[in-house]
Amino acid sequence: MKKVDLVFRQVDERTRHVALDLAMEHIRPDNVHVIDDVRPFTEGVNAFLQIDHDCDYVVYLDADCLILEDMRGYIEGCDVPYIDSYVSDRFRGRIHCGAHITRIDVVRQMAATEPPVDDMKYILRPESRLRNLAMKSLRMSKQFRNFDILHDHFQSFRSIFTKYALRELRSRTKIQHQRLTLAMDRWPDGDGVVTDFDVARLAIGYARDKVPASAGPAFIHAFIKALPEHASLELERLGVEEKLDFTREELDLWLEQNSERRTYGVQSEKPKVFGIGLSRTGTRSLTKALQILGFDTIHYPADEDTYAELAYGQCELSVLRDYDGLTDITTVPYYQQLDKIYPGSKFILTVRDKEGWLKSCANHWFNRPAFKRVEDPDEETYLLMRQLLRAAIFGCYNFVPERFTWVYDRHVDEVMNYFKDRPRDLLVMNIADGDGFELLAPFLGYPLPSEPFPHKGSVLSRRMAEEAAVATAAE
Repeated sequence: MKKVDLVFRQVDERTRHVALDLAMEHIRPDNVHVIDDVRPFTEGVNAFLQIDHDCDYVVYLDADCLILEDMRGYIEGCDVPYIDSYVSDRFRGRIHCGAHITRIDVVRQMAATEPPVDDMKYILRPESRLRNLAMKSLRMSKQFRNFDILHDHFQSFRSIFTKYALRELRSRTKIQHQRLTLAMDRWPDGDGVVTDFDVARLAIGYARDKVPASAGPAFIHAFIKALPEHASLELERLGVEEKLDFTREELDLWLEQNSERRTYGVQSEKPKVFGIGLSRTGTRSLTKALQILGFDTIHYPADEDTYAELAYGQCELSVLRDYDGLTDITTVPYYQQLDKIYPGSKFILTVRDKEGWLKSCANHWFNRPAFKRVEDPDEETYLLMRQLLRAAIFGCYNFVPERFTWVYDRHVDEVMNYFKDRPRDLLVMNIADGDGFELLAPFLGYPLPSEPFPHKGSVLSRRMAEEAAVATAAE
């Protein structure tokens, strides 16, 4: 039997008492450590890393998580260093957060890791930042698992305000901003009654107004530390009446009313869509076109999670919990596995005349080395992704025309052969030559949109030509 400790973190969540009871029932920990109302987040992380554990695994659980299934059995059978849990979030759907199963060697490495100074990632996500640094030094990677856990359901308006002001600050990167915008687009209106979603929108607007994009780590740290006060004052100013105490009976009633819910996340009725053309074949145009049709698609994700998953051969990508599809070379080495993991998916092979493609590749790869010294962690992840995909697809790190020509021909032949008996699942598009919605929309079963197809490359080329003409005339 493994020894398991529970570290339960609460900062006055409305669900804290019921959440702890459910954790005791479904984790059955050998020891329980409660981190009670330690703020800001950096201080809370420092507090739980001071605990002297004598166990095999530590489960870190936030008090906004309501565990509805047994987790102890899974822990007994696993030996991986770190498991990030997928939960059903009230506001963002299926995400991984709030419940972290961490092997004791990783915990000890986290405690030994010096917190980085003036590091925005550490200020916004101190636990995640220290864990990533610790696992990097141990040459380990995370894994993911679905559990039946409700996250951020039934919270007080004050907690929601605090969390979503912070969520706005955490979403000031391109990918995170896209995810937050996507979630907000799906939030229902309250029809005159103040709802959780109304308060979350209010908090996001408040943070955007009070914290400029240029704010540094010290300013943001102070703002986060004062967030509970900001929340109370703002809700009082607006006359928002707080909720009553949360009870197990309220949870049981909700479960009864939602008995048909999907335990492991809501599956979209739309198929997953994968653009499997090589870079410089119109993949950005395809991404934008899919977005116009209503498919939330991401072009070349290079975040830390996606890199770790692909590098360790895990093709059930966490990014596809938030998006309807992927485009560009992220998919190219893995499209056959993606086809099996996501049955019913649609695949789009973008092609281009080879001479134009080679010229575009030569320009694109110029001054984009596979190896260089970088200081920023995001840039390092991007560079690692570049190295992985260049090796996997092209078998080289630099632009070599002969090699690229062979890879292009091989990839097109392999895709055509793989889908030869499934014409309804593959669309071939030459976007650079003018193919557009007249092919794409019927393939996906959608009507033609009223706006033109976004031929981004041709638009860019035309703009450059116009600017060159103006410059010539000026001379």
